[in-house]
Amino acid sequence: MISVRIAGGVLIAGTAAAVVGCAPATERPAAPAAASVATEHPSETLKTLIQQSLPNVRGKTFTSATVTFPPGARAVPHRHGNAFVYAYVLEGAVRSRLEGQPMRTYHQGENWIEQPGAHHVATENVSNTAPAKLLVVFVSTTGERLKTDDPHP
Repeated sequence: MISVRIAGGVLIAGTAAAVVGCAPATERPAAPAAASVATEHPSETLKTLIQQSLPNVRGKTFTSATVTFPPGARAVPHRHGNAFVYAYVLEGAVRSRLEGQPMRTYHQGENWIEQPGAHHVATENVSNTAPAKLLVVFVSTTGERLKTDDPHP
């Protein structure tokens, strides 16, 4: 039974890695602005691990990536289009909230999913001294942006 759970976890992690890695280069976060305001929080960075069209699901792409949150980092509220998203905490702890749901803290070894079209209104590193890192897997419509930040007011 334990080997089945481990194999399942490895499969999920591998899938997540593949989904995140499939993001086109244009999906990688932009470099921080040179003149940052001291009160702004740092942002996350996404590193694509693999991106692959799914051969048995026409029009869908699997992408896996790691998302690193420096100490005190927060993501801008965003959406992942029509992608199904799986996130697994590799290091640290991340606080996350989807629209219509309560804020929740996920620690190393915990995971969550986001349904297609979900609005991710909060994602942040819980720690101001240590980084946090996620493995994220996307199953998305081929060619669709993996992350679209909300417009700034």
